[in-house]
Amino acid sequence: MILCQISDLHIKAAGKKSYKVVDTAESLRRCIAQVNRLRQRPDAVVFTGDLVDFGMAEEYEMLRALLAPLSVPYYLLPGNHDERQALRAAFPEHVYLQQGGDRIEYVIDDHPLRIVALDTVIPRASGGELAPASMVWLDRVLSEQPQRPTVIVMHHPPFKTGIGHMDDIGLANPQLLEQVVRRHPQVERILCGHLHRPIYTRFGGTIASTCPGVSHQVVLDLDPQAASQFVMEPPGFQLHLWNEQAGLISHTAYVGEFDGPYPFYDGDNLID
Repeated sequence: MILCQISDLHIKAAGKKSYKVVDTAESLRRCIAQVNRLRQRPDAVVFTGDLVDFGMAEEYEMLRALLAPLSVPYYLLPGNHDERQALRAAFPEHVYLQQGGDRIEYVIDDHPLRIVALDTVIPRASGGELAPASMVWLDRVLSEQPQRPTVIVMHHPPFKTGIGHMDDIGLANPQLLEQVVRRHPQVERILCGHLHRPIYTRFGGTIASTCPGVSHQVVLDLDPQAASQFVMEPPGFQLHLWNEQAGLISHTAYVGEFDGPYPFYDGDNLID
């Protein structure tokens, strides 16, 4: 199975740029076109939050139009820039968004790799948190199929990254998730967004990771006092390849037109 992860779209209403700089609609158009051209078609795409920039209905209308050409099933998850009810209203046919209570949390059992989505959003706040009731739900869901390989998807990562201004708006209570995940070794990965960079670390007996933004990237500066800034490095997305022998293998792809491909060999000989 191939699971594609796209994160931090920050879509604006038609004609507007994020932070007056980033043409996020064009970035997403190019990303969707590139995913559709992949020779190995993903089985599904998961969007790990910050789908739009200010949670406005017209932004979700734009998002819906931009996602229409996507040729594989996709699942949506809110981030701190999103507004749950506006998201639900824009995608009424996405039944999983409408289930449960206020939080958007769900399970997708349609693929070899089980997908469990957690909602970390605090309304009108940049940081995130997990609800204790959600951890009870997660523990129960994971206990139902202990042999089934599973990924947890969420917006805010449950770890400090060393990028100070982003850690300041991180997840408030990651220990709640760690306690649950340690009891369930079938969790292959915790896939997150928010950081606009690809980052990996150990967490709770598994691996937690973040995806690059498809909009802009956060400046890589590990000075704890570094300014909150972004840079126009290439947009990116990730492909997570699952097989029973190796588990989950992750690749980062960059959106754009690049020179190549070029061969390494001429016949049996390495090109000199």
